[in-house]
Amino acid sequence: MSSRSTDEVNNFLEQHPDISSIDLLISDLNGVVRGKRIPRDNLVKAWLDGIFLPASLFALDTLGNTVEETGIGLDIGDGDRVCRAIPGTLMPTPWLRNGKHAQLLMSMEENDGSPFFADPRQVLSRMLKRMGRRGLTPVVALELEFYLVDRQRNDLGMIQPPCSPSSGERATQSQLYSISELDEYAEFLEDIQQAAKVQNLPLDTTLKECAPGQFEINLIHCDDVLVACDSAVLLKRLIKGVALTHGFEATFMAKPYGNEAGNGTHVHISMVDESGHNVFAADDGHELGTQTLKQAAAGLLALMPASMALFAPNLNSYRRFQPGLYVPMTPTWGHDNRSVAIRIPSGPNEARRIEHRVAGADVNPYLLLATLLAAIDHGLSQELTPDKAITGNAYDQHAPSLTNSWSQALDLLEESQSLTEALGKDFLHVFIANRRAERDLAMRKVSQLEYDWYLRHV
Repeated sequence: MSSRSTDEVNNFLEQHPDISSIDLLISDLNGVVRGKRIPRDNLVKAWLDGIFLPASLFALDTLGNTVEETGIGLDIGDGDRVCRAIPGTLMPTPWLRNGKHAQLLMSMEENDGSPFFADPRQVLSRMLKRMGRRGLTPVVALELEFYLVDRQRNDLGMIQPPCSPSSGERATQSQLYSISELDEYAEFLEDIQQAAKVQNLPLDTTLKECAPGQFEINLIHCDDVLVACDSAVLLKRLIKGVALTHGFEATFMAKPYGNEAGNGTHVHISMVDESGHNVFAADDGHELGTQTLKQAAAGLLALMPASMALFAPNLNSYRRFQPGLYVPMTPTWGHDNRSVAIRIPSGPNEARRIEHRVAGADVNPYLLLATLLAAIDHGLSQELTPDKAITGNAYDQHAPSLTNSWSQALDLLEESQSLTEALGKDFLHVFIANRRAERDLAMRKVSQLEYDWYLRHV
């Protein structure tokens, strides 16, 4: 029996006498939330002893198929590992079962209590320890873009924007930053705010993004990166759940519509030292920050090509990288410039930070932050210097160089000694094998477009 305190779980049960069941959740390699549902009476035992799930949970592709090439399926007898509760994540899920339901995040360990190498949350935890040895604490904020789509498909069986809850009209215009469209979806957005408040998720701003039915919700900056990523995982589940109660579907697919903007995950990062000082903030207030910031940016730029398979983890991810839609196409940086990959936002000097703009909304948040921290650590260790900061339109000044090939991205990741050392050889073997297997499966599928273009014409 574990010696961990049961105060949190006992207080929760006392405060929520109507809760009848709890979902024990774990985010897999691809950011898909999986787990078990238990009755209320089993919660204390699960809190103390954990639950057992197969290590092959991290061998699952997006469709839930075990990828045996990872080596953590039948090769090891498809054995179990223990999953432990993450304190602070036991919360009601007010959109489910009339509020009589709750959820609890878990993380996988080896049976001896050491971290399980293939759990993305544990990969991030290792990177945070590395930054800690530098005496640095990352402060991060995540911005999540998503689309609402009608549950009714169009005449061609394709997705379409929802009808406005207030006017009944289907959105057809971009209307970036539209307040009137926020008003039209006010009840949906208010329910997200209320559910987030119940779950202690620190929401910041909500805005209408540039495509029909597209929105962005931002999380407040946090000096605990694991908590920030936990919040992102839980917010995505919350948004999807609340959307269903309003008759919509919410998707974080990177490119739901070929001719509209994709969904991204932008990350703001600063670093504070042991005295709480932001080491990116220059004493003279320079807009491009300190030498430490420049080295961090240089590391992010240097490892960006090799990181693409982590930033863009599936087939649809690469459709997002098209010109003219505010998606970085090459490793560039600059001050207050949304055409670059690494933006240094304007604002107070004490809040000087890096905004990373490459990853899609389909990214695994834990792996995204682990990769960004690995690249920053690389820049600091090697004392790298970035190229000249871009002013003006980066798209006009630099031809696209970041790969839009899933296969090439995986090859570049496999060849990266820096990322292999930082994220772990065994972990990257599992990740790359998982993603290659899903790509091989995708290549066996012939799309309707291919029939339309080639069946009778070649």
